[in-house]
Amino acid sequence: MPELPEVEVVRRGLEKWVSGRYIERVRVHDPRSVRRHTAGEPDFVATVARTTITAAVRRGKFLWMPLQGLPVDSALVVHLGMSGQLLVEEPQAVAEKHLKVTLELRAERGKPGQLRFIDQRIFGGMFLSPMVPTADGAPGGRGSSLELIPQAAAHIARDVLDPAFDIELFHRLLRARHTSIKRAILDQNFVSGVGNIYADEALWEARMHYARPTETMRRPDTGRLVDALRDTMARALEAGGTSFDRLYVNVNGASGYFSRSLNAYGQVGQQCRRCADDGITALVRRDPFMGRSSFTCPVCQRVPRNARF
Repeated sequence: MPELPEVEVVRRGLEKWVSGRYIERVRVHDPRSVRRHTAGEPDFVATVARTTITAAVRRGKFLWMPLQGLPVDSALVVHLGMSGQLLVEEPQAVAEKHLKVTLELRAERGKPGQLRFIDQRIFGGMFLSPMVPTADGAPGGRGSSLELIPQAAAHIARDVLDPAFDIELFHRLLRARHTSIKRAILDQNFVSGVGNIYADEALWEARMHYARPTETMRRPDTGRLVDALRDTMARALEAGGTSFDRLYVNVNGASGYFSRSLNAYGQVGQQCRRCADDGITALVRRDPFMGRSSFTCPVCQRVPRNARF
């Protein structure tokens, strides 16, 4: 699944290439990709056409584009799922094999004329959602100053890169959860945007084991974890995200290269870089975790005595 950096890379591309663009026509090539639009495919096509994309906004892994020209404030929500892509291309470009939805945009000099949604595995999709006030009165997400959020995303917590993220509140709620630290930061209703890759990378950077109980976190520990999450996300953004295959690309079709900088995730059997710098031999290990995997260093991320697996 794409995580915060991959979705933010897409958001920035949309902000550059499609924000402010008028949608002249909508074509749905596979109705399954608009199944979350409860009013049905014909309504989706008729409603989205002849509107203007006013912004590209993200909270955690949720991505949306507010639309101007509708009777009720609404946004076009894009769920990338496991393989969803948004590409800006010229109309004459060859259609991708898994093209699902095409938004034809009014011509602007130097900007491609179509926004295409491609989805190989069809877990993602597009749908309209009404905008509602944010619970905390702050802007809905990155890319907008409006204190509004799509109703479909209103339950999603803020992410660590959000200017409105409250670390003191985060610390209090973290200690009250009584679970393991990795389970907590993977919960999108608690802190959004973190998936398995960046959880392992941030925990490695913070020198914390994934099974550490949340109630043992002191304020400096929480600060170290948040700093590690922010640093990991920032470095991933600079590298364009993490692309292990051609599924995760930006709006111009380019892959990210943060996978070359991973310290823990997927590095099983490799020497821990930090320990190596200290002259210590320690091989990254893999443990099963929630149907997936956790990667840790057995030396600098020691298992706590009161671990919660």
